[in-house]
Amino acid sequence: MKILITGGGGFQGSHLAESLIVKGHSVSVLNTYSEKAICNLSNIVDKVNLIWGSVTDKETVEKSVRGHAVVFHLAGHINVDESLQDPLAFFNTNILGTYNVLEAVRKHGARLIYISTCEVYGDGHNLKEFALLNESSEMRPNSPYAASKAAADRICYSYFRSYGMDITIIRPFNIYGDRQKSGVYGALIPILTAKALMGEDLVVFGDGLAVRDYLHVSDIVQGYNLVLDNNDLKGKVINFASGQDNRIRDIAEYIAKKFGVKVVYGQSRSGEVSRFPADISFAKSLGFTPKIGIWEGIDLYIKWAIENKIGF
Repeated sequence: MKILITGGGGFQGSHLAESLIVKGHSVSVLNTYSEKAICNLSNIVDKVNLIWGSVTDKETVEKSVRGHAVVFHLAGHINVDESLQDPLAFFNTNILGTYNVLEAVRKHGARLIYISTCEVYGDGHNLKEFALLNESSEMRPNSPYAASKAAADRICYSYFRSYGMDITIIRPFNIYGDRQKSGVYGALIPILTAKALMGEDLVVFGDGLAVRDYLHVSDIVQGYNLVLDNNDLKGKVINFASGQDNRIRDIAEYIAKKFGVKVVYGQSRSGEVSRFPADISFAKSLGFTPKIGIWEGIDLYIKWAIENKIGF
């Protein structure tokens, strides 16, 4: 099958591209040019059709989608902190870029698998005790990033309703693993690991009692492939997560202990979400079974970071 991945040179996208190639699919990647993207795709660079460009360029998107049966739309700006500094960039890429993808998919009759985010739900503190965030939970985005993804998420659903398009919306919770960004505007586990590798204290925003559901990148790729192989998910929304909550404090202390450094607690961040309790019952009904637990996954990331000399 001919499959296009927008953002296929990114952290998740490159892992997805590798898995699809192993399964025998013909894979194209649309990504903005960067040395990081080249590095992420180094294992398969001679096996993918690589297109340098942005989803904000309507003509590039239209040409890229042409001839593909399925489009995985992962491209976008993703960092909460960065969105607080430059909201417009997030609206342009995440909303207008998604519009460009939708129009191209509509024109060429492809199937769209849109990668949204758990951030669209906002803060789970409004839930009753022991309640979980399922696919029907209210959207209460806390940041410009989350708002841009919530908008794109619902625009995708509107295209399914309005035009009968074959669109599935996936809402991953916190994904981590090899190749994830560790520097400025990077993700928690890579940032903490990079600092620990340099012998620095680990800074945690707030009291560290916020909880997250972390899912290893290999498990989310499993989820993406389950969706691809299921033709009965038109118009459906699916949460993918581990189903296990972990405190930020515990993750930081675990990494700190590995390297003999301390954890320092600072001020809370704007737009921070305190609780993300995931309901993954629908994903499980499709055959989804997370395989890598958080501590095993962190150990795997640390091993990869050491081997690749990861730092700022």
